[in-house]
Formats: sequence, structure tokens, C-alpha cells
Amino acid sequence: MQVQPSVMTGRFSGLSSKLIATIIGVILLVEIVVYLPSLASFRTNWLEDRLRVGIVAARVLDAVPDVMALPRNLTDRLLNSADAYAIVYRREGQSQLIELTEPVIPDEVVTADLRLSDLPTQIWGALDTLFAGPGRTLRVVGAGDMEESLVELLMSETPLRREMLDYSRSIALVSLGIAAVTAFVLYVLVSRLFIDPVLRVTGNMLSFRKSPENAALILTPSLRRDEIGILERELAAMENEIFSMLRQRRHLADLGLAVAKINHDLRNTLTSAQLLSDQVATLDDPKVQRLAPRLVTTLDRAIGFAQSVLDYGRETAAAPNFAPVALRAVVEDAAFEARASGNPLLAFSNEVDSELIVEVDAGQMGRVLGNLLKNAREALEAHSDIADPAIVVSATSDDERVVISVSDNGPGLPPRARANLFVAFEGSARAGGTGLGLAIAREIVEAHGGELALAEQALGTRFDITLPQRRAAT
Repeated sequence: MQVQPSVMTGRFSGLSSKLIATIIGVILLVEIVVYLPSLASFRTNWLEDRLRVGIVAARVLDAVPDVMALPRNLTDRLLNSADAYAIVYRREGQSQLIELTEPVIPDEVVTADLRLSDLPTQIWGALDTLFAGPGRTLRVVGAGDMEESLVELLMSETPLRREMLDYSRSIALVSLGIAAVTAFVLYVLVSRLFIDPVLRVTGNMLSFRKSPENAALILTPSLRRDEIGILERELAAMENEIFSMLRQRRHLADLGLAVAKINHDLRNTLTSAQLLSDQVATLDDPKVQRLAPRLVTTLDRAIGFAQSVLDYGRETAAAPNFAPVALRAVVEDAAFEARASGNPLLAFSNEVDSELIVEVDAGQMGRVLGNLLKNAREALEAHSDIADPAIVVSATSDDERVVISVSDNGPGLPPRARANLFVAFEGSARAGGTGLGLAIAREIVEAHGGELALAEQALGTRFDITLPQRRAAT
């Protein structure tokens, strides 16, 4: 069953939606990376603001010998300014404390030491505050403004957490806005530069595939010099080649049909002439007896040529049906069909290892070997002056390939046959031949993923069939 290509149903169903999602995702990821240090800095600044109020209170405590003499409204004002329950001032081993009129007993206390200014510690503290539950008490510790002095504040963490949440929401809204605007601007630019040309090329491919014989659908490439421009030009060239090939195929098909009909009628006519020549050959006239063999030979060649053309026209392009087979047995069958084995006029030798297994289409590979063996036999039979005519088939294999060699000790191929090797109707080595056997053999070998080549040797002719080793030989 042929798989139909998927068709895009909208502009945002393909690369466009992926592009927008990627841009927004990357921007949000960058914002997250920037957000964490920013949140840590916000928390540190917030705590330092409260600590500065504590330092002011520490100065007051340092200036008054008797803390108890401070007015209660002044101490409460200092504590409220710092949002603190209590402020502790430590200096030279002494501690001074001011606290609210009604002391607060905390349930859970966490420490924020502002003397630790490294970024990982600040980020971890910010995340701890952001995701903490309500009700915790924060112990803020920082250096005072005098030598070897220390200020501590006890305060609720809730105001800090609330402001951090508000700050995070603001950052999130700003980030989404930046991401949306940036994604839109980048999308417009990328669409004009990349997405629109890709959609144009894709649409053209889908349209041309439905009607490849419509020349109006051939893509007109732009003047771009980048990769998309190269893609457009190469696609346009390929569509032109396909259009020309299909048109040529139609013409050749029509011409082939006409030739097949003419050839069929010609073969019937030649068959009738052959029957008549057989009757003429029985006459006792010396001239008839001398000319009749030539006439019969000429008619046999003409009939053979017509039959070869018909066979080539009926040749199908079926894909090979690969299966493991014993190569020696395939060679034996092909030699028998080609009348190479058991022939009293020549010696045939099958040197293929009986344990060599190859994965090929046995029928198609038998045709290849049969054509090669038939050509070798005919070449040897046409030259009776060759001493000890022989045909040898051998094979070598490794983990990657199998090489099958068909060789003979005949006269070799003439220059014209070498120049047009594997070309139908041109590459025949004998008079009256069509050259179709080698053309068909090469097509079959190439369909197996291999190569059929003429090997150079001093005496005779040798063809090598090189096939990929689809399965290790056993």
C-alpha cells in the first residue's frame, strides 16, 4: 500500500508552531536563569534594609549606658521600623537587647546570615523563603557599623515572603511579555527568511507529485544564494528532469508498442518464409542446394532477432525476491539451460564451492549466468580453431561481498562490442546479435545492489558479478 504524504492543515501546524514554541521556551529558560539571582538579590536587599534599621538601633544602644532608661515608645518605634520582634547588639563580648512590650515566642526560627555573600547561598536562601510555609521566624544576622560588632534581628518571615511572591509575579508577567514580543518579532523575521520559502517548496513538491506531467507546476527558483536557494534550484532541475523523463517514457512506450506490433507481424512473416525455405531445400537443383543453407541461416537470424526484441519488450521490472540459495546449484542449472554443460564441443568447469550460500533471487541470477554462459558458448562455437575450448565459473567471498567470475578462452570481445558494452542493440559481439542479454543481465545485477563488469585478461573473456554479502556465507 502506498503511503500518502501528510498534508499541513494550517500555517501553525508545522515548523511555525515549533519555531514559536522553541523561541518562547528558550526565552523563558533564560528568564529563569536570570530570575534566580535577581530573586536572591531582592531578598538580600530587603533584609539589608531591615538590618540598617537595626544598626541605627545599635547606635542608640551604644550611646545610652542604661538600656532600661530608653523610652518605651522609642524602642517600639525602632522595632516597628525594622519589622522586628527584637534587636540584639553584640560588641566586645557584651550583648544588649531591645524587644517589644509583649515579647513574641517563635515556634520555628531560621537564620539568614548576611555575612555570607556568595551567590549559591543567597539563591538557596531565597528559594527556601519562597517555598516555606507561613509562621516561621527569621533570625537576621549582620555586621554592625563598628569594629567587631554584630547585629541580630528577630522578625516574621511572612512580609518578606509576601513581597518576594509579588516580585516573582511581576517578573513572570514581564518575562511573558518579553517572550511574546520577542517570539513575534523573530517569527516575522524567520518566516520571511525561512518558513515561507520552505512552505513554498513543500507546497510545490506536493502539487508536482500529484501531476508531474504538468510543466506549469515546475518550481521557479528564487535568486537566493544560500542553502534554500540551492534547494529551490536543485528541486526545479529535478522536476524538469522528471517531466522530460515522463514525456520521453510516454513517447518510447508508444513507439515500443508500434515496434512490437510490427515485429510480431514480421516474425509471423519470417516463420512462413522459413517453412517455405525448408521445402525449397528439399529440391534436387544444385543451385538450390547451394543457396538454401544461407537462406535458412539468414531467416533463423531474423527470427531470433525478432524474438529477442519481443522478449526485451516484455521484460518486467519486478524487484528481486531474495532468499538464501546454494550458488553452485544455480550455476549448474544455468549451464544446462545455456547448453554449456554436457556440450561435446567444449569443456565446462563449475569451480564454485558447494557450501557457498548467497542471498539472491535464484531465478533472476540464473538468467544472468545463463546469458553470460550462452554468450561464451556461442563465441567458442563460432571459432572452431580454438584448441581445447573451455568455460569456467568460479566464486570468491568475504564478509562484505561475493564475486562470481564467468570466463572462457575464446577470442575475446571485439573493440565495437567493448565500446558499447551493456547497450541494448549495440553491444553484441556476433553478427545478428542484439546485445540484449548483457543489458538485461546488468539491470538484474544492479537490482541486487551489485555490479556486472568486464574484467581485463590476456586471453579470452571474463565477466565479474560483484554482489553485496547480504548474509554471511555458511
